[in-house]
Amino acid sequence: MEPVTLTTDRLVLRTVGPQDTDAVYAACQDPDVQRWTTIPSPYLPEHARGFTEQMVPDGWANDTMYTFGLFLPAGDLAGMLGVTMIALGVGEIGFWAATEHRGRGHVTEAAVAVARWAFTERAVDRLEWRAEVGNTASRAVAQRAGFTMEGTLRSAINNRGVRRDSWIGSLLPSDLALPSTSPYLPAP
Repeated sequence: MEPVTLTTDRLVLRTVGPQDTDAVYAACQDPDVQRWTTIPSPYLPEHARGFTEQMVPDGWANDTMYTFGLFLPAGDLAGMLGVTMIALGVGEIGFWAATEHRGRGHVTEAAVAVARWAFTERAVDRLEWRAEVGNTASRAVAQRAGFTMEGTLRSAINNRGVRRDSWIGSLLPSDLALPSTSPYLPAP
């Protein structure tokens, strides 16, 4: 699929490309981004180039990963958010915020906008959020975006060769007052 651009009240959500490589590289120097995500560490210029020039376009082209840069109207990169398709109708959302743009609600705003898009345009019926136990900032964003915390998965994340426990949450179309593409029968 061709990449799409979404807008919110404060952000332009668009794919990243070669013109954004330097901004992605700079943002990924943040120790917290390297600590709590599975990006390479140390994060080198070639990692940023591979991400913006190959991984992101390939994900859109193959309908496997929809990656959005979170840009302020002035053009500053405020963060990154992606939905990776993990099963039919199920995507996993992941995100990070650039250091200087944290605490302003940008990622929450983007997560809700991208979730609405995924539910209405990509036939997603369940979005999962996962984060390593202890990543309270990510959990707070997920909860503000409406995700229901479902529990802890033991040894569910491999971060640089170390198995770690993971929190998991979900967001369904009905959580945003949207219809599902298939019927849902919750447990009694």
